[in-house]
Amino acid sequence: MTVVLDKTSSKADSADDTAVGAVRYASWPARAAAFGLDFLPGVAVIATMALLAITTPRGGWLWWVFTGVAAVAGLAMIVNRLVLPPLTGWTLGRAVCGIRVVARGGDGVGSLRLLGRDLAHLLDTAALFLGWLWPLWDGRNRTFADLLLRTEVYALESTEAPERDVRRIAGVVLVAAAVVCGAGTGLGYLEVYRQDVAVEQTRAEITEQGPRIVEQLLSYGMQTVNDDFSRAQSLVTDDYREQLTALQQRVQKAGVINNEYWAVSSAVLSASKDRAAMLLALQGQRGNDQQDLRFITATVRADFVKTGDNWQVSALTVLKKPRSNDVEPAAEQPSEPGR
Repeated sequence: MTVVLDKTSSKADSADDTAVGAVRYASWPARAAAFGLDFLPGVAVIATMALLAITTPRGGWLWWVFTGVAAVAGLAMIVNRLVLPPLTGWTLGRAVCGIRVVARGGDGVGSLRLLGRDLAHLLDTAALFLGWLWPLWDGRNRTFADLLLRTEVYALESTEAPERDVRRIAGVVLVAAAVVCGAGTGLGYLEVYRQDVAVEQTRAEITEQGPRIVEQLLSYGMQTVNDDFSRAQSLVTDDYREQLTALQQRVQKAGVINNEYWAVSSAVLSASKDRAAMLLALQGQRGNDQQDLRFITATVRADFVKTGDNWQVSALTVLKKPRSNDVEPAAEQPSEPGR
């Protein structure tokens, strides 16, 4: 498919047109400055908020703040570039630089055409930025987007300048964008710091409480089995309680034997504000009297969830089945910690 563009006039022809007072085309520096004023503040806010949202827990109040500010900045850019020109004749950046976008012949352009022009600027960029530099030698100072959409950019006469002090408005916009980016960065830093503090607190609490919770979960005595099992059920989450109850029923059906575990080593695998995982190496003893005691070892992974102010086990995975000094693992099946 071949796209036929308007004939590119020379700079000499443009000078002749200007001499007879036909039109004054906007200079390249004025166009670049206007484009920067229209886009850079909004893009800076959107990019900053997007990066902050990525580092913030999704769905939290701060995540919604960052997302909302980015959405407002994007909407403001759309209004400035597509809504204001048909109503006022210019965007904020073009008003400051004294230029306006018109159709061939000087007529105004609508929002759809302006949208197509902004999208066509992607072609200016894709052509190794050649399209952005094309006005430097085009007789009418047009980019590829202008050639495709049949638009031109004129310099405003003094009588056409906006009545309001647009420079002051532009200054307010730039300062507001800088403040928003700075405030967002500060909030993001505080949130990251708060998360780090929460993670360190979790690690400290699980390091101290995790082994004791697992020991109480797995230990029980023949005389106190009901109380021990009730205590164990209070140490797990509602989702895991059904599985633990089934295991306890299997132990009771097979015959309760004194079962005691203690953690000899442990390590926190992961931690967040309200979740953690720990690897534990356990040793213990099993039997109802001193002559029949059997020493046992096991390795488990415990996953914890914080409920209120308390940590509860949400899953207990046996990585190495309990072994005694004289009994094969298969014979210990009824009193395994869990699967």
